[in-house]
Amino acid sequence: MIKIRTKLVLGIVSVAVLLYVSQSAGLKVPSLIMTSLHAMVPLGLVAVGEVVNERAGTVNIGLEGILLLSSFAAVYGTEISRNWGVGILVGMITGASIGLIHGLISIYAKGDQVISGVGVNLFAAGFVAYGIWTIWIPGGHMLSPGLSVPRIYTPWGGLSWFILMTIALVLAVYFVFYNTTWGVWLRAAGENPGAVDTSGINVFQLRLFACIFGAMLAGLAGAFMSLDWIHMTTKGLPAGRGFIALACVVFSGLEPISALGAAVLFGFCDALSIWIMAIPKLVPLIPPGVNNFVKIIPYIVTLVAVTVVIGKRRFPRSVGRPYRREEI
Repeated sequence: MIKIRTKLVLGIVSVAVLLYVSQSAGLKVPSLIMTSLHAMVPLGLVAVGEVVNERAGTVNIGLEGILLLSSFAAVYGTEISRNWGVGILVGMITGASIGLIHGLISIYAKGDQVISGVGVNLFAAGFVAYGIWTIWIPGGHMLSPGLSVPRIYTPWGGLSWFILMTIALVLAVYFVFYNTTWGVWLRAAGENPGAVDTSGINVFQLRLFACIFGAMLAGLAGAFMSLDWIHMTTKGLPAGRGFIALACVVFSGLEPISALGAAVLFGFCDALSIWIMAIPKLVPLIPPGVNNFVKIIPYIVTLVAVTVVIGKRRFPRSVGRPYRREEI
């Protein structure tokens, strides 16, 4: 108990010192926190969706492609309908559709889940680049004025309601996991699908639902990025966040709340890399060649964090393995 309190006190003191130093250097801490929260949203949504998916026994590494496709589809749907709500719905449907295809390939056709995910990423890279040039001519498209998702007013700037929704979704998933019969079935499908099947539960349908749900949250994250956060779509919009979300999943050990915590950590590093380049007292001191190093801070932190914890995490025994009834 004493050790836990000591670590908590040291953590609070470290954060306080970091914030004080940042404020003294000219960095507006409230703005950094707001940026960090917004950077957390796509990571949190994608990570918790993949946690559900992997708990049920399937893996989807095509999250980067889903983010890219759904962000493009959300902007296109918004521009056509002139309604951001329709755009969000289109983004979610896009993600769910990809999850359905991936699920049919990996669950029913017993295909290789990694190859299917790689295929999604490759298809997205080519399709979105072609789609942007075909529809809008230039290499990117800025969302038309007045079509962005409205935000909650605060003294520190606009706060996206996606932040609150992400936290609520994570808590809801945690509740379902550990307080409902469906959550027990879901977790059992990743550990021992044969036992679930003999109990009269359709393992294939359960895994397919989890796959669609996880991809739908990734589609929601893509819609957030293009309609609320970045306000545009480009062929490189996710910038590796789908893979960072996978790192959040590994870091969390497939625990929803831990996945959200990892998303907050990596989101803060993402925001910090942006704000370091904007600190007035630091900009003249940073050599031109160091700029690129600052930009890769979140990716370095991701690699280090995953390297440290990956050997300590336990994953479901049947994750990534297609289920065959004859194995019962």
